[in-house]
Amino acid sequence: MKRQEILIRDEKLTLLPQKAIYWEKKSALIIADLHLGKITHFRNQGVALPANGVMNNWERLGNLIEEFSPADVYFLGDLFHSDYNNEWIIFEELSAEFQNTTFHLIAGNHDILPEFHYQKFKIKVYKETLCVGPFIFSHHPLKEKTEFYNLAGHIHPGVVLRGTGRQSARLKCFYFSEKGAILPSYGDFTGIYKMKIKKVIRYML
Repeated sequence: MKRQEILIRDEKLTLLPQKAIYWEKKSALIIADLHLGKITHFRNQGVALPANGVMNNWERLGNLIEEFSPADVYFLGDLFHSDYNNEWIIFEELSAEFQNTTFHLIAGNHDILPEFHYQKFKIKVYKETLCVGPFIFSHHPLKEKTEFYNLAGHIHPGVVLRGTGRQSARLKCFYFSEKGAILPSYGDFTGIYKMKIKKVIRYML
């Protein structure tokens, strides 16, 4: 996937191959479902996952912030996967490196730790939704009507491509509809949910 600019409610958004959105007007990165600590969580329970996946997430995140120097990074839920582990220490190092960036978390179902953990690392936490400009950020896609355009995560949208030789590939994708969009999961080892596309107005890899 190449970078692609789209207009939503007259706002230019850049879709990034790293599975994030850059909103230039607000100098903001928008990211969903990192599930940081997931690999460490399963490795601690004896599941043989490659340790280098941990650093892949951090390096991609650090590189994005370094490139765009965003004023704000909005995490649309499930920033961390589960219990407190060593990846929080890595986040502390990252937040210290980018002190001019404010980190926001719209809490997801995996963000289960007491709020003081997030406060310690200067993450602003919103328990349900956050409205910025014409958008309303949430973790779960909103079902109720709203005047705002909903940007959400949680679903981990993906698509299956099939070739003429019976080969196939499952790929993460952005999922846009008339009232809202669902971002792909940013983190490694987060799975893919195959989306039904008949009601989608924009569907891309």
